[in-house]
Amino acid sequence: MVRISRWHHDHIWDPTHECMDPEQLRQLQLERLQATLNRVYKNVAFYKKRFREIGFVPEDDLTDLDDIKRLPFTSSEDVSNSYPYEMFAVPLREVVRVHSSSGTMVNPRVVGYTRQDLKTWSNLVARILTSAGVTADDVIQITFGYGMLTGGLGIHYGAELIGASVLPTSTGRTERQIKIMKDFRTTVLVSTPSYALVIADRMDELGVDPKTLSLKYVVCAGEPWTEEMRQEIQERLFALVTDNYGISEVIGPGVAGECLERAGMHIQEDHFLAEVIDPSSGEPVPPGELGELVLTTLTKEAFPVIRYRTGDLCRIIETPCACGRTFRRISRIEGRSDQVVVIKGVNIVPERIGDVLEKIKGERPPYQLVAIREGHEDHLEIRIAITEALFYDKMREQRALVDVMRQKVANFIGITPRIRLIENRSLRRDEKGNVILFIDERKLQ
Repeated sequence: MVRISRWHHDHIWDPTHECMDPEQLRQLQLERLQATLNRVYKNVAFYKKRFREIGFVPEDDLTDLDDIKRLPFTSSEDVSNSYPYEMFAVPLREVVRVHSSSGTMVNPRVVGYTRQDLKTWSNLVARILTSAGVTADDVIQITFGYGMLTGGLGIHYGAELIGASVLPTSTGRTERQIKIMKDFRTTVLVSTPSYALVIADRMDELGVDPKTLSLKYVVCAGEPWTEEMRQEIQERLFALVTDNYGISEVIGPGVAGECLERAGMHIQEDHFLAEVIDPSSGEPVPPGELGELVLTTLTKEAFPVIRYRTGDLCRIIETPCACGRTFRRISRIEGRSDQVVVIKGVNIVPERIGDVLEKIKGERPPYQLVAIREGHEDHLEIRIAITEALFYDKMREQRALVDVMRQKVANFIGITPRIRLIENRSLRRDEKGNVILFIDERKLQ
């Protein structure tokens, strides 16, 4: 039975699936999970080995969705170590698109898409955008990065499928973004929360009255944020703000998103099986409790993942939503379960920065990563203890070294950090005297 709500005509893209009877949904998930497990057992050596180690044969041992709990987790390190194509489930000739993740793994996490995967992806993003209020009448400005990352192109093709007019402005050049917003009469802005506030700040400086714009909606993703930030964006840009969630290793944007009720992000459960676990024990936590999100793809052809640990902390919401969708929801992402730092949408492992610094002068200096927020913009500052190898009598040579460090790190992580040389004793330490590798001064909570 399909439940049609008051939002149906305008704000539900696929009511047949998004409003499915829960029992029918579970049956569909089971059928799709069976097909996915059979595919990876046959075609992906990594999973075949994992399954055999625990004596699991999908055709014989999967009878219920709960049976998935018998399977081991897949980690970001597993994907990185399979670089570039070892976890692909189809021949490369069937892969029509390749993306990779940002961040500081030894190897980037590479994902592939078949033609059908791209169609699925576009439809999932169309669902998310439609639930956020986007229609064919909108002009949507996408400030996410294009290229190897999934954010820009993922939103792009979903918006085109809806029939919206797409402005692929990509990242940065804030004054130009504002001019385009004015001249092209943008109605939907897609942005990280912090960049939406940077745009608002720059509008103030330029004397641009947001009330004169055509903006109706802001769709946010890519970094942790708070309800207070949402309210500030709404008040300053005079637009309704929704949250959405995606992760490159699973598909990119399109995994979950808020509807206009804004009471949590609906997981696209006909395509993804979601669990929330205790990060320490790996055991499931009850609905409403904070835990790590684990995702299994149910329809991906080129790059299916089984029980992928996202590292993102959230809560499962099982209470019905007034919009009429029957998919469960997740809360806003509340942090990370690992040591990954997220700044400007880029995942950074603090230890990997040390590898970059070590290659510059042949030694690993004491260092510390600090996330700071100035106004509404996040910055990464790397504080490095001055050692004999890093000290120069001439200021010009010292500045040249700092420039090299800045450029090397920027090339590695994709964003430009601030480099600050300080005395070793000035680095903040824990009670045991060890340097604290990462300090978050953004005060997001």
